[in-house]
Amino acid sequence: MTRREEYRAALLALAPDEVPAYLTTRSGLPGPRGNLELLDAIGDVGDAGLVRRLATDPDEYLRCCGIVGLGRLLTQGATELADELREHACDPSWRAREAVAIALQRLGDADLGRLRAIVADWARDDRPLVRRAAIAAICEPRLLAEPTTAAAALAACATATAGLLAVPADERRRADVRTLRQALGYCWSVAVAAEPAGGLVAFATLREEADPDVAWVVRENLRKARLRRVLDVVGDVPGD
Repeated sequence: MTRREEYRAALLALAPDEVPAYLTTRSGLPGPRGNLELLDAIGDVGDAGLVRRLATDPDEYLRCCGIVGLGRLLTQGATELADELREHACDPSWRAREAVAIALQRLGDADLGRLRAIVADWARDDRPLVRRAAIAAICEPRLLAEPTTAAAALAACATATAGLLAVPADERRRADVRTLRQALGYCWSVAVAAEPAGGLVAFATLREEADPDVAWVVRENLRKARLRRVLDVVGDVPGD
């Protein structure tokens, strides 16, 4: 039995009001790494009412558990939770923002079409952190084996990059804008590696952009082994 399975069994044996304390004592926080196996387990089996309450809990780890659980409820038909997840994408906690991406990836595991629709919508949001959530969610290798979704990931990266370019230069140092830029610094390589034919064309256009933040995004992606492997195949290995 894996740790995730052990946690699922333990959680199912608890009453809902006993779960928060169980999660907190095993969260791994404060510390360098939260307990991701436990996070996945509560996302798998958490009671719907409890999950919804946890998603707004002041405690960072409990809130992450609730947010991941919302992803499962979304797959089960609670479509209104997409809007709630969109707001969580702007949470001050980076862990909570990661939980939003995990929640959307759970949706993708069940219904790629719905994930693509949400990502296309969020990538056009005026808020950089919502754009960031969109690309972080879809640029997950296990979701990109399906060609339509790989193409959607490329489109989302392009849309999010256009959003970055639209931010006035004197606002580029804002934390939310820098977070979007950081995500673009790896998401492009994931998307291009999944769909090299269209991806390399899109990335070539990106490499021609003179904007300094886009140039940074290009440099960061060119450092990723997955993209360099693709460039090796086509004989375009940059020196930097």
